[in-house]
Amino acid sequence: MPPLSTQDTIGSNCYDCGHGRCAGFAGGLRELTRRTVRAEIANKATELFLQQGFDETTIEQIAAAVGTSGRTVFRYFPTKEDMVLADMLEQGYDVASALAARPAGEAAWEALRRAFDECLIASGNDGGMALARATMVATTPSLRAASLHRRDQWIDLLYPHVLSRVHGPRGYRELRARAIVSAALACLHTAVDAWTKSAGKQRLDALLDAAFDAVSS
Repeated sequence: MPPLSTQDTIGSNCYDCGHGRCAGFAGGLRELTRRTVRAEIANKATELFLQQGFDETTIEQIAAAVGTSGRTVFRYFPTKEDMVLADMLEQGYDVASALAARPAGEAAWEALRRAFDECLIASGNDGGMALARATMVATTPSLRAASLHRRDQWIDLLYPHVLSRVHGPRGYRELRARAIVSAALACLHTAVDAWTKSAGKQRLDALLDAAFDAVSS
């Protein structure tokens, strides 16, 4: 990829006015370009973090790797943690879509487990990158803390698709839905931790099944 321009040709906002249709072709191209640049920065940064260590890698080194300035890098990512976890929210949207597509009569717990297959598919087809990144997150305090914030965002994304599967008094359904999603995400977090500690020797799907079974038994 050629060096990134330090000129702010993309802009900090995806849209030119208050609704998504206003930008037209130019806005869509601008957003596509922005996504491409973000992905390039995140990929290069993650490579450096894995090679040199997260805390040891500087913004200047990341900027040099993508051929731009540190100021431009900060325009796309306020922190180094955001570079590592950039796609976690996007993955949350994928899981939410998978959850929404589950059969209407399926229990919330089973629907969540099956929706998490989106994560497993992604982690199994990337040549070990998911394991390396998960290990880095698990062993870096600032990344681990930032990942918990992303997990809170996942709760907001997922619980609306659980509400229709929850029974009981109407006034408690949102609370129950959020509690079920929180428990499911705790299972996912625990399974990923065990996966990294085994250096990938244990299968992530089996670990996740065991965690879900432990909570539901």
